[in-house]
Amino acid sequence: MFEKEIKKQKVLIVGPDYFNFLPAVESSFSMLGWDTVVDSYDNPIHPYTRFMKWAYKLNSRKGRAKMQEKSRENYNRHLLQLFNEEAPQLVFIMNGDIIFPETLDRMKADAKVALWLFDNLSKLPTSEGHVDHVTGMFCFEQDDVDHYLKQDKTAFFLPQACDSNTYRPLGLEKDIDILFVGNLYRSEKRQKAIKAVIDAFPDKVIRVYGEYKPWYKGFYKWLTREHRDIYANHSVAPDEVNRLYNRSRVVLNIHQEEQTNGANPRTFEICGSGAWQVCDANPYTELLFKDGGVGLYHSEQEMLALIADGLSRDMSADAARAYDLVARFHSFDERIRLMLQYLDMQN
Repeated sequence: MFEKEIKKQKVLIVGPDYFNFLPAVESSFSMLGWDTVVDSYDNPIHPYTRFMKWAYKLNSRKGRAKMQEKSRENYNRHLLQLFNEEAPQLVFIMNGDIIFPETLDRMKADAKVALWLFDNLSKLPTSEGHVDHVTGMFCFEQDDVDHYLKQDKTAFFLPQACDSNTYRPLGLEKDIDILFVGNLYRSEKRQKAIKAVIDAFPDKVIRVYGEYKPWYKGFYKWLTREHRDIYANHSVAPDEVNRLYNRSRVVLNIHQEEQTNGANPRTFEICGSGAWQVCDANPYTELLFKDGGVGLYHSEQEMLALIADGLSRDMSADAARAYDLVARFHSFDERIRLMLQYLDMQN
């Protein structure tokens, strides 16, 4: 006699398309035995096709606001239609900054709804009030959890994680001395730190990947930009980022100004690649790496000293310790498993 097949629970995964997190989240849910449906959205308008991009950029401020409002209305209709068709037991949303509260309420009436912010609340003002319309709100910044606590509202601290399918040791030759990967043009803090590194280590091979002086933010600055052998002035795909980490003796990680008590994705990805990292310290990173493995600095002087130390000796033992910590406790699999425990939805 055949045993009755146990029907899997289904999750609808929703989030922005410009990070590589959606495939990692889907992989983790699948590993945990869930059926998955993924739907991605674009910002600042959806869909952000080439035509829509230029129509948006060349429009007036009032015109852009109307385009955004219309595109979000269309997306929310689409999302509710997809929800009704798929009938998931869980809706898992990342950021959710284009989703309306009434859309969340409608889905929450028939399923559990989880929202994971992978940016600071200050960058996601339209998502701040979503805490009142979801089953569980998860923040990657402890200060944002405290913000809700002061309002007698519940949010959970769920830090970023490493996608171990993308970031892993490759055993490549270390032909880059110092590497930084990340957006620069929005961060004076990062620009200042990178300039100090370039000035302090003029004889080292330094590579910086990420938008620094993009042409659309000022053609003259783009045309006259300095150190073209160092600043790539463009982003790179995750697989290539992993290769760059593996080729580097020291990987510098600098948080954005807004992050004061948490860790950005790079923190975990660098460790997951097996590279040695120098990172700015905050209460969370100091607790995370209390047993070492990552060089944490509190000042520019400390940053430069740690980089010099990393260039002068073999840091592979430290990197291996950090890798083991992240592989065991800070993968996307572990994050999704923990989130499901909070929601009491383990398969």
